[in-house]
Amino acid sequence: MPNKAIFFDRDGTLNVDVHYLHEPEKFVWIPGAIDAIRWANEHGYLVIVVTNQSGIARGYYDEAAVHRLHDWMNAELAAHGAHIDAFYYCPHHPEASVPAYAKNCDCRKPAPGMLLRAIAEHDIEPAVSWMFGDAESDIAAAENAGVRGVRYTGGSLVACVRGAVEEDM
Repeated sequence: MPNKAIFFDRDGTLNVDVHYLHEPEKFVWIPGAIDAIRWANEHGYLVIVVTNQSGIARGYYDEAAVHRLHDWMNAELAAHGAHIDAFYYCPHHPEASVPAYAKNCDCRKPAPGMLLRAIAEHDIEPAVSWMFGDAESDIAAAENAGVRGVRYTGGSLVACVRGAVEEDM
């Protein structure tokens, strides 16, 4: 039986958008984000983060910094009885200053590559899954992957998630 998932954008959805965030000491959870993740965990959804990280392509930080931040996020969540099942990030940008990351790719949102990879790797049924993000590119990526997209515009993230998902139940 396939899994259901709730995909979250990271910056601007789970945490306050600090340009090129890669340091845990600058991380601030969005109100209701921890509760939204825990709610999804408790209701049988895989929780998957999909995030564009052009700071890697621009040379502001490396991929190891992204992994450290994501590990820190899960450690913080564990203290609240919650967890993120998987993180996917796109390190590319067409105007990158680091040549290895200078390309157009299928993983940079609005392209659906990160979601499609997660769907394949975690046996996810797109039709019963959701994507929450603060940008049109998040919603476009969701739609391009066959996942329902919801634009988060502020306020309590758990209220946004529950409002969308419970309305559909």
